[in-house]
Amino acid sequence: MMRKRARARFCIFGVPAWMLVRLMKQQKRKKAKGDMEKNGRSGLNKKKVSSRTAEEIVEKARAVAEPLCDSTGIELVYVEYQRESKGNILRVFIDKPGGIKLDDCTHVSRQLSDILDVYFETDAPYSLEVSSPGISRPLGKKMDFQRFKGEVATVRTRQPFNGKTKFKGTLMGISGDSVKLMVSEDVIVIPYKNIKKAGLVNYNGDSR
Repeated sequence: MMRKRARARFCIFGVPAWMLVRLMKQQKRKKAKGDMEKNGRSGLNKKKVSSRTAEEIVEKARAVAEPLCDSTGIELVYVEYQRESKGNILRVFIDKPGGIKLDDCTHVSRQLSDILDVYFETDAPYSLEVSSPGISRPLGKKMDFQRFKGEVATVRTRQPFNGKTKFKGTLMGISGDSVKLMVSEDVIVIPYKNIKKAGLVNYNGDSR
């Protein structure tokens, strides 16, 4: 007996996501069929797709992924979009108390993939990957720098700060809109908006 795949209780404007996805996909198929009949070939070759920077793509994916994760008791840790040897990768890191299991990644990946098929347009193909944060847990939110105070982290800045763009030290929390990091015996204060990417070093996975 075939089992129906469980659907997350995730709604958009009060409509279950799985139902909205089904309706939108049906509309897309009808439109594609009409374009093909009109043009004599697949309408996808004529379709205009929006062009977004990597940061815009990340923000769009995060806006969709966060409520999905929240609805299942999972924390959305970080989202990144980058070009790698195997192509464009949209990578989503998730976590929860007790750690993430393979089933969690599979569930979020399936649900998120369906929703992105409808709402996510890009001019280049990409692969979606969902995984746990690992020992190099990304610091994706401002409060993460306070939450993981005392942990060793690496920080990369958008613009040179004190003549450097990469730092490694112990997190000392946040102060206003800046992050405090102890490097050697000095505490440096980096504006949060200047941080391009940051992550923990050899994090053991303790819940915080």
